Amino acid sequence: MPQAAGPAEEPGSPSPGRTAERTGGGSRHRPGRRGQGRPLRPLRHRRRDQRLTAVRRHGRGAHAGAGLRIAGGPTGQGSGQESPRPPEVDRQAQLSPSASRWQAARLVSSVVDDDVPRSSAGLRLDEAFEAARPSGRLERIFGTRDFFRLWIAQVVSATGDWLGLVATISLAARLSEGSKGAAIALVLASRVAPGFFLGTAAGVIVDRFNRKRVMIGCDIGRAMVLVTLPFVDTLIGLVLASFLLELLTLMWQPAKEATVPNLVPREKLTAANSLNVTAAYGMFPVAAGVAALLAKAAEAMPDEGWVTTLRLNEEGLAFYVDALTFLVTALIIWRIAIPVRARHERMAAERGSLDLGGAIRELREGWRLVAANPIVRSVNVGLATAVMGAGIVFSLGALFVDEVIVGREADFNLVLFSLGVGMAAGVGSASMMQNRLNRSRGFVVALMSAGGVLFVAASVDRLSLMVPLVVMLGMMAGPSYVLGFTLLHENVANEIRGRVFSALLVLVRLCLLVALAAAPALSEVFGRLSDRWFDGDITVMGWEVLLPGVRLTMWLAAVIIIIAGALATWSLRSGARLRVGRELVDDSASVPDEASE
Repeated sequence: MPQAAGPAEEPGSPSPGRTAERTGGGSRHRPGRRGQGRPLRPLRHRRRDQRLTAVRRHGRGAHAGAGLRIAGGPTGQGSGQESPRPPEVDRQAQLSPSASRWQAARLVSSVVDDDVPRSSAGLRLDEAFEAARPSGRLERIFGTRDFFRLWIAQVVSATGDWLGLVATISLAARLSEGSKGAAIALVLASRVAPGFFLGTAAGVIVDRFNRKRVMIGCDIGRAMVLVTLPFVDTLIGLVLASFLLELLTLMWQPAKEATVPNLVPREKLTAANSLNVTAAYGMFPVAAGVAALLAKAAEAMPDEGWVTTLRLNEEGLAFYVDALTFLVTALIIWRIAIPVRARHERMAAERGSLDLGGAIRELREGWRLVAANPIVRSVNVGLATAVMGAGIVFSLGALFVDEVIVGREADFNLVLFSLGVGMAAGVGSASMMQNRLNRSRGFVVALMSAGGVLFVAASVDRLSLMVPLVVMLGMMAGPSYVLGFTLLHENVANEIRGRVFSALLVLVRLCLLVALAAAPALSEVFGRLSDRWFDGDITVMGWEVLLPGVRLTMWLAAVIIIIAGALATWSLRSGARLRVGRELVDDSASVPDEASE
């Protein structure tokens, strides 16, 4: 390696280094005498490298040797031996030319195991990895430019999703021959039902194939289905089209969730999930505004000629715009540099097709991880059960405002607006405190706090008291969702991440459907029991408290959320005790080896 630049030497003048060497002064880093052209390392560094070499002889430091070679140091530096180039380094070649320096550094650093001691070269690798990270304003917010592109794709796709949902409901109501409510319920059920039977199978497909191609294929497929919807004239045809759309969505969503940790630094995952929540749910008012504009445009068009041929009515324009959003999303994702998983490509090449037996085995592996991993188990149980409580709240919110608050329809809209404001504030707070927040503890605290606030909110009978409580409820519910997904991103291996997220989505859909179906019936049953046992009210410390069925059901939802937080806490603590026990066993087993060295 070339020496550091110093003052230029005049011809014929003695070298400063030689003069210092003759006088006994100068730096303790003397030039090496083996022709390597680098300074001799200090004694403490040589001893550390000798210890690392001894550890590698006992088979515990294979990755440390790889880290010495990958760091780009000169041959023989550190331990004095050159380690062979590990095959994992070839993953750099799988990045497209547009990949960022940060992604390349991340792929190289993934070869080094975090559990083994790092040499000085390995530490320099970490420093280079940090230095390679983008530092612009865009990267400070989104982490990387590739995740920014993925987020833009989510914004466009979510806008199309909400727009298509509004148009689908409108078309179902127009095609219904009898009850409009039954027709809409049938179409919505066709959007939910595939998740119960094929959700985890879709996760296996996502883990088996290239996720980037899966997302692009799903976007193109959804655009093709949506283009045909303006020409559907029967309710059965609309149900089949909705079923196909949901199948493609079942593969697109876990593929996107499994890709996020490959594009975002670990410490930016909380902010990334906050942005994902904003993209998914913040586009509903935008889609509603677009739907209103399209309705005005449809009214201005003449009802003849090519307008009638292409079905450019209110629903038809919405479906065409929705299809266009998915094509734009596919184009954006095609421009993203996502690392290719070479192992999965080899598996697909060897099999040539999707083996049913292998898919079933991988499906069992995903569910086994959900049951065995304490973090994954706690997040799945916590989020799924919390969604059940949230479904009860959304199902009975309007009825609660009407019977308990004795308000108008506009009052319920104010409650929903307050919930949205609280969720936005909570998600933003979680993003700002991501580096100082214990994610596991924050997840369970936010979950249990949301249940407690909901219980208090269901106990009041004034709108002026309920609105601030609903804001607090949103401030607790938003971070619990974000932190739960962040924990899964951080603690699930890339190879099975799609199956884990598919399992979570299946549980969430199941709990939401149960809540929406059971909440009205529970409210009726609790109302009758309250009238029979308590005459509809009780007196507590001189205060008369009404006990309608809707309030009792809301209290039940709050208790369910609190129980979910308690179960998540128990799961995390049991996992922590098991992990500490394993570390103690490993440490005790390594003592004789270290003594023998």
